[in-house]
Amino acid sequence: MTREFQKALIEALSQPVKAISPKWFYDADGSALFEEITALPEYYPTRTEAALLRRIAPQLSAEIPADAVLVEFGSGASAKTRILLDAAPQIATYVPIDISAPALEAAAASLDADYPRLKVRPVVGDFTRPLVLPGDINGAPKVGFFPGSTLGNFRPATARSFLRSVRGMLGPTARLILGVDLAKDEGTLVAAYDDAQGVTAAFNLNLLKRANREAGADFDLESFDHRAVWNADESRIEMHLVSRRDQTVRVDGRSFAFAAGETLHTENSYKFTVSGVAAMAEATGWALGRTWISPPPEFAVLLLR
Repeated sequence: MTREFQKALIEALSQPVKAISPKWFYDADGSALFEEITALPEYYPTRTEAALLRRIAPQLSAEIPADAVLVEFGSGASAKTRILLDAAPQIATYVPIDISAPALEAAAASLDADYPRLKVRPVVGDFTRPLVLPGDINGAPKVGFFPGSTLGNFRPATARSFLRSVRGMLGPTARLILGVDLAKDEGTLVAAYDDAQGVTAAFNLNLLKRANREAGADFDLESFDHRAVWNADESRIEMHLVSRRDQTVRVDGRSFAFAAGETLHTENSYKFTVSGVAAMAEATGWALGRTWISPPPEFAVLLLR
């Protein structure tokens, strides 16, 4: 993984507009910082989605077949998963997929202890690429779970490719429980990604710390600032690391120039409409089944079939 990260970083810094996938945020420190973010007062998505899931859990349970396999993409600490597991004891197997092995191992161990009848089959890997699910779940009904509006981290074409891939992985009779953040006022959105305590800034800058530790880089963390902006034309929040000065960064012996004010674009978080997600689902072989929307700030959970 270190070599893959180094390669991705060099490719990112070699582009005319420097940009890297947000999946590289999630080393052990990054995963821990993100869990802190989810508890911040400004960061509404996690608590809003969790409250909505608790409210609709009986309806979701009714859509989950007996002896089902729940496959979660980007499982993290699996906190929201527990809402489904508590409401749907008919789930026989849980397959959490995550790029962070430490986070995955901790979550799997905790679930093993708390749900002794549940088979937990963790898969370490990048869920944006083809993965092989555990062989002992072949033939069982499958339900995908993709909460947190993580779909919003993908550009639209990549989001469509991901939904096609999930359909292929889970099979034509599968269901997908999808959580998406809905577009809303700029102030609420920017505050959620630029909190007063600076936790999101630390999360963003941790990417550079990881680069120094794992990729042979020499970023000066004091020379970069966190920036979150709302791009209304693209309906997305953007996170950037902004160079405070003209400087040169080295990675594995290669040099990359940053001008003052130049950025490394680290994340997009697209915000959706229900009609837009429905169109995306239809274009990728899914159909929109049911939709539930929270009170403001609006977050949606959709059932795709």
